[in-house]
Amino acid sequence: MTSRISRLVVAFVATAGATLGVTVANPAPASAAMTICYNTSQAGSFAGVANQAATIWNNATSNLTLSANCGSNLRIYSITGGGSYAVRTSLGNGRVYIDTQQAQQYSPLRIMSHEIGHILGLPDNYNGNCSLLMSGGSAGTSCTNPYPSSAEATRVTNLFADTRSDTERGSAADSVIFQDSWPATTALAPIG
Repeated sequence: MTSRISRLVVAFVATAGATLGVTVANPAPASAAMTICYNTSQAGSFAGVANQAATIWNNATSNLTLSANCGSNLRIYSITGGGSYAVRTSLGNGRVYIDTQQAQQYSPLRIMSHEIGHILGLPDNYNGNCSLLMSGGSAGTSCTNPYPSSAEATRVTNLFADTRSDTERGSAADSVIFQDSWPATTALAPIG
């Protein structure tokens, strides 16, 4: 009788979760890769760029898999004006906004990889070094490097391996908006 009640409770929770759009996952062993589902339905022409950036992060980390359109841990949007930015709601969850105007000046793949880096727990690093992905637009428009450095990749791997300190865990889990990674585009003066 107890086993039947347990099965009914599990079935109820799974059905309720599915109805609400919540995925209920069994805890995975520490060595298993965590899957982050990203949604490109609002990414417009940047959907392919998002797929490329996901592949870059999948290859750079050992315990993380970004998978397209299997859910919505990460939503990617195409916007016009206002600059590209990321809103991390918790580690591995949030929204990325890619500005079409900025993507005409800077490498769209570098922008996408950089903004996804914020969702994965990395802060900005405005040092102008093109070899560091999180230097963002401070490296200039000629920098097209979309790859995280080994230190950046290791940091993400550690964040998802739950080897973080309490301080790191708190800063990675809080809702954070990452703006100003890319210098504002120059507004065109009206002709006339």
